[in-house]
Amino acid sequence: MALSFGTVANKETGKGVLARARARAALVPDLLVEAQRISNTVASGWHGRRRRGIGDSFWQFRPYDKGESMARIDWRRTARDDAITVRDQEWEAAHTVWVWADNSPSMLYKSEAAQVSKQSRSLVLALALCDVLARSGERVGWPGVTSALSNRNAAERIAAQLVLSKGVEDSSFPPYEHMRNRSELVMISDFLDPIEDLLDRINTIARQGVRGTMVQIIDPVEERFPFFGRTEFSDPETGQKLVYGRAETLAEDYVNLFQARQATLAQATKRLGWHHIVHHTDQLASTALVAAHTRLTGDYGAAA
Repeated sequence: MALSFGTVANKETGKGVLARARARAALVPDLLVEAQRISNTVASGWHGRRRRGIGDSFWQFRPYDKGESMARIDWRRTARDDAITVRDQEWEAAHTVWVWADNSPSMLYKSEAAQVSKQSRSLVLALALCDVLARSGERVGWPGVTSALSNRNAAERIAAQLVLSKGVEDSSFPPYEHMRNRSELVMISDFLDPIEDLLDRINTIARQGVRGTMVQIIDPVEERFPFFGRTEFSDPETGQKLVYGRAETLAEDYVNLFQARQATLAQATKRLGWHHIVHHTDQLASTALVAAHTRLTGDYGAAA
């Protein structure tokens, strides 16, 4: 029985990496359809960012608030309604959002308690988020695969590039050197790399002025450790195996260590002003999509 906890050095051969890249590419078309279905369901009640600001698109008429600039008053509507009325324009300043899903071997894990593998869920969420953000007028891109795209079919174009890519984005962390100040990075991963390495990387990204959202994909077994009797655990990153005669004796220490690690990661992201979202693969994908979109649009509103 394999358990994908704790990644070390990746010893995969080039042939193994390429084989995994091709296997993932084969999944992308079907997962794009699933992603668009989810984004259509979730976005049915949303209408873009719909917040007031500087732009050319009309949003709404509303009553004048004391202290506002007189230049905002719509005098024609005011004369007609016999009440001072303001004409709001919809904010149109697009943000750049980089969306990335981990493709390291640990993401292939799927227990009997899960609906899908971590890899499948992360790709669906990434493509669904790209679709929702593109509809809202944001520029979205996949680090290492595409530039930031500004059109409504960005998710389809990103999916096409993922199919064509041959492992160039294969890493447990996205390339971030080209990301500009005030851009957004959404990383979807199990984040089971050594905690010191993980914290060092997110601190480096934050110092560039990039705001981050970490969507952590966890198989329920990785959190609960429901193993009994003689059990063989294997590290998908290194192939290293460990055999325990009574796995249940490890459960309490394992759960305590896992929870402490989660708390450390949550505290680190909070200190940076980032968001940490935990999603289990036995839950609906839409719950994570709503959470990620809410965090992002909340940040935009604060920036405005």
